[in-house]
Amino acid sequence: MRELADWQTVPWPQPDLITSAEQYVHAVRTFSSALAAWDRDLSGFEPLRDELRRRGVAFDWEERGSLFITDMRLRPDLDDLWPLPEGLSLSLARTSPFGGPDSEPEDDCTEEELDRMVSVLGPLTLSVSWNCGWRGLSDFKGCGVQLCLNSVWAEQYAEQAPGDFGVWVSLGSRVAWSPAGQAWLRDSRLTLGEPQTG
Repeated sequence: MRELADWQTVPWPQPDLITSAEQYVHAVRTFSSALAAWDRDLSGFEPLRDELRRRGVAFDWEERGSLFITDMRLRPDLDDLWPLPEGLSLSLARTSPFGGPDSEPEDDCTEEELDRMVSVLGPLTLSVSWNCGWRGLSDFKGCGVQLCLNSVWAEQYAEQAPGDFGVWVSLGSRVAWSPAGQAWLRDSRLTLGEPQTG
């Protein structure tokens, strides 16, 4: 992928939400905390909060609109909470080395930082997205790579599919079906499956 990516727009990997106990176990070994968010309009918020407090998990919920958000320390003894109740999400997207609370996916990173990000993802453990331009294409909007583990890519989002994984390459909607996009696919010599819209 390094050979195909245009390094004027350095790829910035963004881990997707932790959606399985296996991903959580890997995250505990690699990361100290994650950002937890809960939609307070969905049921189950108070029982889970009470259970976490009973187990000695210390956190301060910050209310942002209809969401409660907190930095939660990751502990091995919480893996039995999976699958998480609907409406609760756990994200590593702004956890070192993927940046801090104020980081954005578009922030620049060096190749050394990129290598460090990729190294902590683990072998086929966490789903991740790379937003990057492709060398030889005139428009970088919507370009990138999506690695889905225990899920499949369905248009604009990943759907749970335990045991399945795949890599999706996006050329961006503006050039994907253009002659330039078709030529890029042919010249890249990537072996790809059926194209998807979205």
